[in-house]
Amino acid sequence: MSRPKLSWPDLAGARVGVWGLGREGHASLRKLQATGAEPVLVDDHPPAGPGGPPVLAMGDGGLAALEACDVVVKAPGVSRYRPEVARLSCLGIPVVGGLGLWLAGADLRRVLVVTGTKGKSTTASVTGHLLTGLGYRCMVGGNIGAVPYDPAEADDFDYWVIEVSSYQATDLPCSPPVVAVTSLHPDHLDWHGGVEQYYRDKLSACSQPGAELTVANGDSDLLRERAALLGPRVEWVRADDEPGAGWMEPLGLPGRHNRRNALIARRCLIALGVPGAADDAALRAAAGGYQVLPSRLAPAGTVSGVSFVDDSLSTNVLPTLAALDAFPGCRVALIVGGHDRGIDYAPLTAAVLGRPAPTFVLTLPASGPRIRAALEAARPAPQAAGFAGVTDCPDLHAAVTAGFRWAQPDGVVLLSPAAPSFGQFRDYRDRAEAFARAIRALS
Repeated sequence: MSRPKLSWPDLAGARVGVWGLGREGHASLRKLQATGAEPVLVDDHPPAGPGGPPVLAMGDGGLAALEACDVVVKAPGVSRYRPEVARLSCLGIPVVGGLGLWLAGADLRRVLVVTGTKGKSTTASVTGHLLTGLGYRCMVGGNIGAVPYDPAEADDFDYWVIEVSSYQATDLPCSPPVVAVTSLHPDHLDWHGGVEQYYRDKLSACSQPGAELTVANGDSDLLRERAALLGPRVEWVRADDEPGAGWMEPLGLPGRHNRRNALIARRCLIALGVPGAADDAALRAAAGGYQVLPSRLAPAGTVSGVSFVDDSLSTNVLPTLAALDAFPGCRVALIVGGHDRGIDYAPLTAAVLGRPAPTFVLTLPASGPRIRAALEAARPAPQAAGFAGVTDCPDLHAAVTAGFRWAQPDGVVLLSPAAPSFGQFRDYRDRAEAFARAIRALS
């Protein structure tokens, strides 16, 4: 895949199109306007109503307008495999991403890129928190937090920790010396066009010009099988590394997967040469005060001895497996299901049926019935020791109510859907808010 190495200053005086006006698209617009440029704005679904600069619809003159540009800055959500991108490229018009433009002009020795199917947000936020605790000015940005090239953001930092999605990875023309990869699992197949292309795109951040070291999840068979895609040198990190280490305890992160995420963060800081990263006492002090990210195994309350945990950001099987592992020995009512992307639920079925502690599964539309059918078809005879059954629920409120009733007196009701929120909810935040409302209704 051709990735022209352009930086933001290279766009001075050029006719620039901005395609896609989400969070990064608006940051790109502000960046260009700060230089006096007035870019052409195009969106697949332009905002309705007056106010702001005019925005063309891609299907109503937008493509023609972009064809008249010298360069097009596209939003991450615009798939690089769309025919319009191919059309612009055939005309010799570079199609670039705002994050790639920033990275091409950054001091890469002070940048860490963190990617992975799941775990990248937690790892990026932990790394930034530790850097701040060690006394450094750090921006955590990219797919999480701030957009590093946005003029509305400060730029006087010692380090930048940049979370990179698979979408953004296809726009990067270079890599910093150190890249972290937290996990690998099928995802976003419609955007990338297939699972192996998704893997190649996701891991391409490890091997662009400038890459030296990838700090990677050594417990992932999928990553180990694709070590050739991880750049010139790899350091593997496992959840069982540093046995007995207590420096990460103040982070308050549950589960083996989060222990590994914290170890990846530390290994990256050591690779960056950050003073104090190799000192357990200094790192423990730096870890204090960490706030768990919303909807990532976040405590959501306790009612009559039953704990509620919000893992709404779980949009495929991998994080749900990790969420179950975070509560060994606990009685768990697991709420799963959502938008049905046709993914394979066999690993989830195996994890639920293999769990020795009592586990009751409550499923939601639209993928819920398929999950229930998979569990019922795979259930062994005699019944798995911990499996307490599965039932379809019409909505999240009903699932929370049923889960609470079953989990008493001291169990856990875990929302970890293994599916996107589309359909019943606007996004994972809306789903988390509905979970919180259902919990409040109980109390």
